[in-house]
Parts: sequence; structure tokens; C-alpha cells
Amino acid sequence: GLVLGPSGLGLLDLNLRSPSLQVIATLALVLVLFSDAIGVDISEIRRNRRLGLFVLGPGTLLPALLIAVTGWLLLGLSVPGALILGAALASTDPVLLRSLVRRPELPGDARIALRLEGGMNDVVLLPIVVLSILALQVRAGAAAPEIGRRLLGLFVLGPGLGALIGWLAITLLEQIRRRAGVRRDYESLYALGVAFSAYAAAEGVGGSGFLAAFTAGLMIASLDIELCDCFFDYGEASAEMFLLLTFVAFGASLIWIGFSVIDGRTLLFAGVALVMRTAVLLPGLKGAGISDASRRLIAWFGPRGLSTLLLVLLAVFAGVPEAERLFAIACLVVLLSVVLHGGGIAILLRRRTNAPAPLPERVARRAPLPALEPPTGTEAAPPDAIPERITIDELRELWRQGEPVIVVDVRKDRAYRADGLRARGAVRLSPDDAVRSARELGLAQHATLAIYCA
Repeated sequence: GLVLGPSGLGLLDLNLRSPSLQVIATLALVLVLFSDAIGVDISEIRRNRRLGLFVLGPGTLLPALLIAVTGWLLLGLSVPGALILGAALASTDPVLLRSLVRRPELPGDARIALRLEGGMNDVVLLPIVVLSILALQVRAGAAAPEIGRRLLGLFVLGPGLGALIGWLAITLLEQIRRRAGVRRDYESLYALGVAFSAYAAAEGVGGSGFLAAFTAGLMIASLDIELCDCFFDYGEASAEMFLLLTFVAFGASLIWIGFSVIDGRTLLFAGVALVMRTAVLLPGLKGAGISDASRRLIAWFGPRGLSTLLLVLLAVFAGVPEAERLFAIACLVVLLSVVLHGGGIAILLRRRTNAPAPLPERVARRAPLPALEPPTGTEAAPPDAIPERITIDELRELWRQGEPVIVVDVRKDRAYRADGLRARGAVRLSPDDAVRSARELGLAQHATLAIYCA
């Protein structure tokens, strides 16, 4: 972004009044909320409800409140303006967290907590931002009927329409798949269509399109319907691609506005904002039944990024007082967070991956017979159509002949967690980081592998 912006090649120059900025920010926030919601594992939340309730409740709201109080006292912000800034700076950015939570060496409870926080805390904080914007508009003389309509749209119309559209969309997709079938590429695009349809429908009737997009994704995640991985993967990949482009757009000129507000008080506030989450979570997680290492990881790694800027931009687009100052302060905190948290993630991963992983015993010996039987009621493709496919009987025959064939389970993490079916003795290898996982498991480059990916 810096290279393309006014300080570089001059190809990209956005300011807070650019019409294209509102389009970019709106699309980005819709995709953030929808992809966060659709990636929620409901069963995982149920299994870890105590940890999730703390991280999304006091662990999110208390830092937001304390940051807001600090901004009110230290920077002289109005109460609604301080709440907007506090809520935005309490948002942990899911895009920046994904590189960490996908690492296999990350402790499981830390991965769960960070994944829940990155995926859910935006929707906890969004109502605070919207209500604070409404409070500032009331000060400017907004009529009581308008206030009531906004509240109805925020808490009823938006979530209700989003849930309805999510349910209708998946029900319709399931019916079409049963009767005619749907190509994987079309099913992939369908996910994005659901997100934008929910947003447009809610905005059309005066509801909150952002909450509608989130509840549509959450409804899809909660329905017990088998969806192809492409539905989730393409939606997530498309969202990440657009969000990276949004990072570039902000990096061209907007993010550097943060340097314009640097003074002693602002730097002190930024420091407090960056450590407040750690100060709340570190002691608060002592009773959560997790290891000290996981507790420190969860408490520290709460990067501020795109979601923080997008939440503050809602105030800018609403034209409320102080909005441009709030955005500049948020930019400064985000810049510092990228350096501190981004550098911290790199150091952590380098330390944890320098030591070679021991070769698991189950890889060194011949794999035992898997406890899998061919599924009933399905037709396999002809052998000549898929020459690389191997049947269970053929696999057993190879083992009887002494061939050291290794069974590798490469299902997507979501499918692996949701399905209790396991092949006895199979090695688990995440497809998101296959090369590194294979190296850490000690799999030889020319080993004979039987890949299980159903």
C-alpha cells in the first residue's frame, strides 16, 4: 500500500471522504462478519462453553470499557466517542490471527480461545459502536421515532432477516443438490451470495446489514446439513483475498493518518490500549483450567487490525463529531499492534519450530489395518476413471505382502473435528500446511501413502 500510495508511485490515494472507501469498507466488514460466523464450530463452543463465555464476555467487554474510560480521562473524548474507540480497539483481528491459529504446534486450548475470540468478538462489539453512534446523533437532534426505528433495526430486523435468509439459502441449496446436483464452483460462489443477500435485505428494510450477514453465517454453521468444503473454503479464501486488498488500500494513505496525532497523551493511551486486554485476560483465565503457557498466549496475542479500522469507519460514515480524530487514534494503535503482535507471532513460531519434531512411533512402523469399512449405499467410480484410488481390500493386500503403506488422514480441520470416524493407526496431516506437517511427522518424500479425505 505504501508503495502504491502518494508517497510511492501515486497510483492509489484514498481519504476519509472518498466514495470508494465506503464501498470497500462496507464489503470488507460484511465479509469479515460472515466468514467469522460461518467458520464457527457450534460443537466446539458447547464443549468449551466456560472458556468461550469468559473470552467473549468479560474478556471482550471489560477491556473495551477500560479503554473507553482511559480515552475519556486521558484524551478528553465524549462518552459515546470513547465507547466507539474502546469497542473498536477491543476487537481482535481474525485475519491477523489466522496465521497463528493454523499452526499445529499451538496448544489446543489456546487455539480454541483465539479462534472463538477472533470469530465472535466483532459481533459483541458492533452493537456498542452502533448505539454510541446513535447517542451522538441524538445529541445532534435526532427525532425519537428515528431512534426507535434504529434500535428495532439493530436488535430485531437485522438478526431476524439474516437468520431467515441463511436458513432459506441452505434449505434451497439442499433441495437443488438432491434433485439436480450443484457443481462445486457454483456452490462456492453461493456462499458469497448468501452474505450479500442478507446484508442487502436487512438494509432495505432499515435493519443492520452487518448483523444480518453475521447471523446468516451463524445460521448456516448451526444447521446440521453436510456442505462441501468448497462452500466454506472458497468463501473464506475470497474474503481473505478481498481483505488483503483492503489492507493495501488502507496502507496507501489512510493508515498513516495515525502519525498526525502523536503526542505524549496519545502515545500513553495507545500503550494502555495495547496492554489492557492482557491485563484483563492474564489473571482472569487462571480459573479456566488451561496451562500457563496457553494463558499467556491467549492474553498477549490480540492483534488490532482491519476490523478495528472498519468499526471506527462506521462513525466516520455516519458523520458524527470526533469521528476523524477517533480514526486517527485507531490507526496509530493498529500500526503499533502490527509491529508488536506481528513480531511476537513471528518470534513465537520461530522458537517453536526450530526444534525438530520427533518421529511418531506410528509412522516408523507399518500401519495397522484401519477400522474402516466401505460405506454402504454409494457407488464408486470405475477403477479406470480414478486410477489413483485404492480400496480397503487392496490396502490390506499390500500390507499382507509387507508393503509399508502409511494411511494419512487429510480431511479439512472442520470435517475432522465434526466427524468421530477415525482410521486406526492413521497419521493426521492438516491439508492447510501439508508440507510442514509431513516434514514434522517424519514422512519420507518417496513413502507410499494412502490418503483418506472423505
